[in-house]
Amino acid sequence: MKKPFILAIAGILTLSCSKKDSQKNSQHSDSSKITDSVNAERAKINDSIKALNNKNRFMDFSGSHQFVYQNDSSPKYSGPVVFIKNKDERDSYNVSGNIKSGNNSVQIKGVMKTMSAKHINFTGEITQSISENDNGKPYIRKGTKTFMSKDGGKTYRLQDIVNGSGFVDYIDIHF
Repeated sequence: MKKPFILAIAGILTLSCSKKDSQKNSQHSDSSKITDSVNAERAKINDSIKALNNKNRFMDFSGSHQFVYQNDSSPKYSGPVVFIKNKDERDSYNVSGNIKSGNNSVQIKGVMKTMSAKHINFTGEITQSISENDNGKPYIRKGTKTFMSKDGGKTYRLQDIVNGSGFVDYIDIHF
């Protein structure tokens, strides 16, 4: 009587152990499917966050606009300035523009970053050569300069208005 009982218990244990092993394998494959689906969902969320972080907080300046130079003794000179949005930065643009009229010229090249609805910081170089100022000797503004708007974002004016000759220059960008 003891022998059949021991054989029955051994048989039950053998069957129950083999069922647990097969259950572990199916649980392992199920958990990898769950992990893959969680990772896919995280990737979607991260992509949507990245898209929101690249979205401008302020007006989109992309495109071509009017670049204007004027001082107290000269007429108004104008030319195009182009803003190209930087893909991975919010409210940031590569900027280049040129004004040319006879011997007079003004060039701008650098990066603009919108700081508020009224302020844009420009980092780069503005080079001007105006015949009325030191007989056209080039004057270069380098570094970070601020453009400010007083008309709700239609026109932004460079705040560094005194040139190397001590005269007032107005450098504007019209949108």
